[in-house]
Amino acid sequence: MIFNTFQFLWAFPIIFFLVVLIGQRDKLGLRNRKIGNYVLLAVSYLLYMQWEPLYVLILLWVTFITYIGARFLEKTKNGRIAFILFLILALSPLFFYKYYDFVIIQLNSLFVSFREKTVLRGLNWALPLGISFYTLQSVGYLFDVYKQRIRAEKNWWDYMLFVSFFPQIASGPISKAKDLLPQIKADRQLNYAQIVDGLKWLLWGMFLKVVVADNLGLRNNLVFNDFQSHGGIELVLCMISYAFQIYCDFAGYSFMAMGVGKILGFELINNFNRPYFSQSVTEFWHRWHISLSLWLKDYVYITLGGNRCSKIRNYLNIMLTFLVSGIWHGANWTFIIWGGIHGVFQVFEKALGYNKRISVGMVKSLRILITFVLVTFAWVFFRMPTLNDAILFLGCLVEPGTVNIKEYVFPLALILIVFWKDFSDENQLKSLQLLDNKYKMVRWTIYYLLLFSICVSGVFGGLFIYSGF
Repeated sequence: MIFNTFQFLWAFPIIFFLVVLIGQRDKLGLRNRKIGNYVLLAVSYLLYMQWEPLYVLILLWVTFITYIGARFLEKTKNGRIAFILFLILALSPLFFYKYYDFVIIQLNSLFVSFREKTVLRGLNWALPLGISFYTLQSVGYLFDVYKQRIRAEKNWWDYMLFVSFFPQIASGPISKAKDLLPQIKADRQLNYAQIVDGLKWLLWGMFLKVVVADNLGLRNNLVFNDFQSHGGIELVLCMISYAFQIYCDFAGYSFMAMGVGKILGFELINNFNRPYFSQSVTEFWHRWHISLSLWLKDYVYITLGGNRCSKIRNYLNIMLTFLVSGIWHGANWTFIIWGGIHGVFQVFEKALGYNKRISVGMVKSLRILITFVLVTFAWVFFRMPTLNDAILFLGCLVEPGTVNIKEYVFPLALILIVFWKDFSDENQLKSLQLLDNKYKMVRWTIYYLLLFSICVSGVFGGLFIYSGF
């Protein structure tokens, strides 16, 4: 279910009633957790099938392969070949739907360069919703069982729910089995404080998505799609605006997912921790898309050797890890270059010792600003459809041009609100915080203002940027 729709507003209370209230202790003192899980599983699959019913077969395939693969690997002493086989089978749908056409395009370009007339045809299939997220989550589970970090899950229904849990299947976060499966198996009781906390995250996430991200996107799309008609000053403003658009879009979904999870009695990982207050690109990746960063560290970086090797090999491991990150985000050279840029930044930081250095005062502010500039520069490659467009866009920055500042008053006001929220939370300024302000009257005023903004200025029904990955 897409959170930023009117359908969600009326459907979620029904889901809450079915899942949470059915799962409570009955009059005889017996737990109905299993019934609640069955209902939650059915809801998760029905919501997923709303998008494209046929693609539920791919979800079932990845679930089944990793389930039986883990059971088999747990009983096998030397299972490396079996692990590789199950890994290939689990990753094969992701490859064919997301990367097959990209590979075919590169091969056709190679044939043309050698004056070959051979033309291979692509598939042009629509990308199944959430396939990149639930595949990584399932493969991570398979890897953990193979490395004997956890035991294989024996309950098929619980594992199905682990893979398909509806708040996170479309755009994450990518949960680890050791974190989510025990919660699925545990008895869940109504917790007032947890529900209130969940509603706060849901409210703030909805505001970030429908008010901030989607309104910024309306202006950003106009500029990016016709960037050669705009001057450098406006393009810089658009780059800053896009940096906040993608942050509010993805963080908005993650906060809503976390909020829905809390209301249902689950604790999902907080995927974003004020990333634009990072003092280095390395720290940025400790605060941005945290579940993906942990996945890449545990299953790619450490597998390659991590930092237990020579410096040169360690730098290579960092580069390879972030090239994988780029490829995961999309089958396009722009994403690969974007990942490579982040890898290069982190290699330089590690070589200079900046990755672990913590500054204070003006030096801290300067480092935060430099990191934001570097990350925003890299977003250009992430946003543009081709490398040529990205290079042309950057080339247009040298021509100052003119800008109608009135067109950016509303976008800049939205950015300022997000900055205020993150700044006050980052520095624990209780009297300036929005949702956790120490004054009750201020808190409730903020709640109503956010609701009013969502109703008046919200753009409902827009796709989440990361749902396309």
